[in-house]
Amino acid sequence: MSLRPALTALLATVLWLGGCATRAPSTPDMQGMPGVELGAGEADQVIERGMASWYGEKFHGRRTASGEAFDMHALTAAHRTLPFGTRVRVRHAGTGREVLVRINDRGPHVKGRIIDLSRAAAASIGLVQAGVAPVVVLAP
Repeated sequence: MSLRPALTALLATVLWLGGCATRAPSTPDMQGMPGVELGAGEADQVIERGMASWYGEKFHGRRTASGEAFDMHALTAAHRTLPFGTRVRVRHAGTGREVLVRINDRGPHVKGRIIDLSRAAAASIGLVQAGVAPVVVLAP
């Protein structure tokens, strides 16, 4: 009896299981950005750190990647890898203000940014005027 079929089956199984593995989102280097104070026990709740931006009127009413219509007045966000429906807190590193958003779209499509907030979410943390700001994405 040959070992070749058994080894082939074993290799196929290992490759298949490896394809099912998930990775946490990468955390960009925040060097040069304002420090963010985390409360006791919050360090393990950090999902990602980086730059956030927002989008609004131009996309209002258009379909998001999840299939729902984009509502710039809702507390939603676009993220490259988090599953649709995931809720995260986004903390503005400069002001410390936070907003709870639901991921319903893919993006941002600009290098160096980790999350795109709806206009309403951006306004609630003081991001609209600046357009882009350093944030921390936290578990709810």
